[in-house]
Amino acid sequence: MANIQALTHPEIHDHEALHEFADALADRAADIERSMSRLGKEPANQALIANLFRSMHNIKGEAALCKVAIAGLIAHPIESLLTRLRSGEIRYTPLLSEVILLAVDRLELVTEALLAGKPVIHLKLVVLVEGLKRMSLASQADLDPVAAQVIESVTGFRPQANLRTSIGKPSVQAEPKGSMAIDLQFFRSLALQFETRSPLFSGRIGRIHQLALDTNQGAGSPVDVVQLEAAVYMHDVGMMFLPEAIWLKVGNMSDEERGILHTHPGFGAGLLDRMADWKMAAEMVRQHHETPDGAGYPCKLQGDEICPGAKILAIADAFEAVTLKHNTRGHKRSVLRAVAEVNACNNQFAPEWIGPFNSVIRRMVEQ
Repeated sequence: MANIQALTHPEIHDHEALHEFADALADRAADIERSMSRLGKEPANQALIANLFRSMHNIKGEAALCKVAIAGLIAHPIESLLTRLRSGEIRYTPLLSEVILLAVDRLELVTEALLAGKPVIHLKLVVLVEGLKRMSLASQADLDPVAAQVIESVTGFRPQANLRTSIGKPSVQAEPKGSMAIDLQFFRSLALQFETRSPLFSGRIGRIHQLALDTNQGAGSPVDVVQLEAAVYMHDVGMMFLPEAIWLKVGNMSDEERGILHTHPGFGAGLLDRMADWKMAAEMVRQHHETPDGAGYPCKLQGDEICPGAKILAIADAFEAVTLKHNTRGHKRSVLRAVAEVNACNNQFAPEWIGPFNSVIRRMVEQ
């Protein structure tokens, strides 16, 4: 493939133009998600299909104008698919929608990586673009099988007929006794109080709880289950000590706002430090935004300096955040799109925990 180099090691010479493209992409991607959400309910709506095509055509044009060649390479086969959908050569299917939205996610991840000066080779762009090209040539009968192959090649998961998005009760339950049981009830009440601050948070702590405990179990439960449960409940309680305008902000944060946000693990950990029996949970809470590459906060710890419980919590918390990332666009993310983004976060999570996490998600999707 002639464009492998451009898809794996892109060159950006005009960073001001890149920022302009990023701003335009954010608006276009939101339009695509909203239109795709409506199209799922009205699959024959030609106005929606035309709007989708127009949005993608504009992304392709803006990529060329801003000299972001890699974005154009991704946008072109998506546009080809939408051209066939608009002409009636192919019909809408949920898997077609999933692939297009997954590709738009990758466009946004590529742009974010370029803005941050980070590599993109881990985003599997070559297999994505090749898969999109196969779909743009497929018959209606072959469209969904090819789409399933594309999704599996990018996410590592083969989609099922029903892309499950719900999460139930954790398979592992902590069984503390005495004062620790009372403490856990108190921690849980604080977490549930935090959930009331935004309708987007409804059920959040239960989902993180399940993912964290099941991921730990999948690795043989090396982390104390009771301490991990406490950390799950308390990891974001510190947010309640910060101005709501900061942690509920939708747009980009200023450096000052980001600095304030980075203090929240210390508040939750500080509360646990002041109570008997919860030192291990306090460490997990304090470190749950640290990353193996040392780019996290608040202490920029690296690798094994970060405790295992914090590494588990980081992945579960990020997965929940990713599922809500574009909720305001009117299209709830599928499990597959969310797990694909978590796996694409190069060096952000401990590799020894990504495997157990993926196993939990695989059971969730395939059951």
